[in-house]
Amino acid sequence: MNVVVTGSIATDHLMTFPGLFVDALIPDKLDSLSVSFLVDGLEVRRGGVGANIAFGMGVLGLRPVLVGAVGSDFADYRAWLERHGVDTASVHVSDSLHTARFVCTTDQNASQIASFYPGAMGLARTIELAPVGDRVGGIDLVVVGPNDPEAMVRHTQECRQSGIPFVADPSQQLSSMSGDDVIALIEGAAYLFTNEYEAALTESKSGWTSEKILDTVGTRVTTLGSKGARVERKGHAPIEVGVPAEQQKADPTGVGDAFRAGYLAGVAWGLEPEQCAQIGSTLATYVVETVGTQEYAFTPTEFVGRFEEAYGSDAAALVGVHILR
Repeated sequence: MNVVVTGSIATDHLMTFPGLFVDALIPDKLDSLSVSFLVDGLEVRRGGVGANIAFGMGVLGLRPVLVGAVGSDFADYRAWLERHGVDTASVHVSDSLHTARFVCTTDQNASQIASFYPGAMGLARTIELAPVGDRVGGIDLVVVGPNDPEAMVRHTQECRQSGIPFVADPSQQLSSMSGDDVIALIEGAAYLFTNEYEAALTESKSGWTSEKILDTVGTRVTTLGSKGARVERKGHAPIEVGVPAEQQKADPTGVGDAFRAGYLAGVAWGLEPEQCAQIGSTLATYVVETVGTQEYAFTPTEFVGRFEEAYGSDAAALVGVHILR
């Protein structure tokens, strides 16, 4: 099954300041603010929703096709993704812009000063999916993840016109979308992924009830944080899946992306929604336990063993056939 994952590709530059920002701020001089903070830590992490989802599918043994726009500084990141099973040949590279970058400094009070540079991400709107399909021998499913808004609309429209099933995953872009934009991105989707807050925001902005949304999307998947996930399909009873026990809580960033990767891996293997959600929840647990969205690792045997502990031997047998092959 050829799965194309569209979405943001970015790097995060995270710094820590061993003091408090507020100590350097003078309230009546904020209109001429000019401050510099000497930081004592810097972490550069690979990220971006599209890249995170593709990475997760890759480590589970699939070969997802990543589609997005990056800068000429992407070489090392490309090599990392390729080593972990991601097809990056359809990633557009700009000669003049840098890859999208999130730069954030956090003080001892957890206050943050941050900037997001979209850079080459804006060029994603120029990418057509048809040539991607020609290169890989057809497309079975497209993930429309958070990205340049015009790119998201273009990919969705192209999927509808070409009859390609697609996953609507507007995620953090929901807050800046109008109701018409939301409807344009989710109408006719084979799958709609959101968290609980985004699910409510989708209904509020679109003006559609939960029932109306189920009438227009094939499967609605809602992540529930530490409670797991809920899968809804018209005419079927909702399915709720819990999460495996965590060994530690290190960093929740990227948990939703990993869940999507695991769920879609199950879809690619032809598994039932319950097993898909269980795979997603297991993969998401690995992310919670590590710092960074793409720093987790496991062997196929370790994954299946942990899966079995959480969901039983029958479910593990169904999933293990694909992971242990």
